Amino acid sequence: MTGMAGLKPKHFLWEVEGRIAKVRLDRPERKNPLTFDSYAELRDTFRDLVYADDVDAVVFLSNGGNFCSGGDVHDIIGPLVKMDMKQLLAFTRMTGDFVKAMLNCGKPIIAAVDGVAVGAGAIIAMSSDIRIATPEAKTAFLFTRVGLAGCDMGACAILPRIIGQGRAAELLYTGRTMTAAEGERWGFYNRLVDAASLEADALDMAARIVSGPTFAHGITKTQLNQEWSMGLDQAIEAEAQAQAICMQTRDFERAYKAFVAKEKPVFEGN
Repeated sequence: MTGMAGLKPKHFLWEVEGRIAKVRLDRPERKNPLTFDSYAELRDTFRDLVYADDVDAVVFLSNGGNFCSGGDVHDIIGPLVKMDMKQLLAFTRMTGDFVKAMLNCGKPIIAAVDGVAVGAGAIIAMSSDIRIATPEAKTAFLFTRVGLAGCDMGACAILPRIIGQGRAAELLYTGRTMTAAEGERWGFYNRLVDAASLEADALDMAARIVSGPTFAHGITKTQLNQEWSMGLDQAIEAEAQAQAICMQTRDFERAYKAFVAKEKPVFEGN
C-alpha cells in the first residue's frame, strides 16, 4: 500500500482532504482541455489509486466554470493528423487505458460537472460512478464533429448502459449537446444543483461514501464493472463470493455490535 496525499502532479491539480482526493484540470482559460501529458499522468495516477491507503473516494471537479473541453485542438488533434497508424493506435490505447484505470481504481469516483464536458470530458464524466451537474452543464460526445466514430474510450459500451441504447446512439451519431435537464431525466446525471453549491454537494456525497465500509465499497465497484459481461447465474455466484469476503471484515462485525448496542457503526475500512 502507498500514500498519495503528497502527490504533486505536473499536469492537473490534486488535493487529498479527509481521505477524499480532489482532481481538477488546470487550464481554465481554455476550458480545461487534455493534452498528451495530462492523459498519461491521469492514467498513471488512477492506476496507482488501487494501492493508495489514504484515499477512499475521488471527486473530479470543474475549474473556472467548466469541467473539460476534451482533447486540446492544437496540442493533440493537430499532431494526430501527422501520425502513422502505429502512433495513432498507441494514443487511442493510452486514452482507453485512462478509462480502464478509472474503472479499476477500486475507489468510487464522483464527477461534479459545470459548463462544458465534451469529448474526452464527457468520457471522464461517463466513466465516473456518480455524476452531479449544474443546470448550465453541456455534455457532448462530439467525436463525429471531427470526422471520427462515436466509439471512443468505451462510449459505445458504457453510455448505453447509463441512458439506454437509443439515446446513446443519437448522441454518438450526431455529436449534439445533451442539456443538463436531459442528462438528469435520462439518468446520466444523478441530480442538478446550483453552481455555487456544486463542489460542496459533491464533497458531501464523497464524505458520506467515505464514512461507510470502504473495503466493501471497493467490492461494489468491482462487481458493478465486472457483471456487465456476466450472465445472471455468474453474477449471482460472483456476488455470493464477494459478500462472503465482506462478511469476514471487521466492519461487518462492527456494524453488528453497533446494532446490538443501538449505536451508529463507525467503519474503518477493514
